[in-house]
Amino acid sequence: MSEGARSARHRERFRTNMATQLHHVNVTVPPELEAATKEFYGSVLGLQQVPKPAASRQSGAWYQIGAAQLHLSVDDEVGDSLSSRHVCFTVDDLAATEKRFREAGVEIVPDARPVPRSRRFYVRDPGGNQLEIVQASV
Repeated sequence: MSEGARSARHRERFRTNMATQLHHVNVTVPPELEAATKEFYGSVLGLQQVPKPAASRQSGAWYQIGAAQLHLSVDDEVGDSLSSRHVCFTVDDLAATEKRFREAGVEIVPDARPVPRSRRFYVRDPGGNQLEIVQASV
């Protein structure tokens, strides 16, 4: 079987949507830019700041934008370390989604900071971008 045929078969197998909606986008800033960035998103863009869960890091801020959120994280990145910047997708069935990622050879990164009543895990796309995968609220 040719590489093109294998690729087309792989795409067809995974054609159904796993993600049902965009949950949030996380952007990062160094500690010295936290205040200015909060001013930018809160005052300049006029986004509504919402409370963060107690289990999450309390630096940064979360903002509501319609049904989705923008999360601002303080991250003192050094060198080539992988960033915590990410996009979060909501899925209907977390276990089935994890199985599908594993079958595709994607490494599952467990949740290092669990949030009560929120089931999630992380993966990285081929470019190293982090994706958070969260179970839809029941």
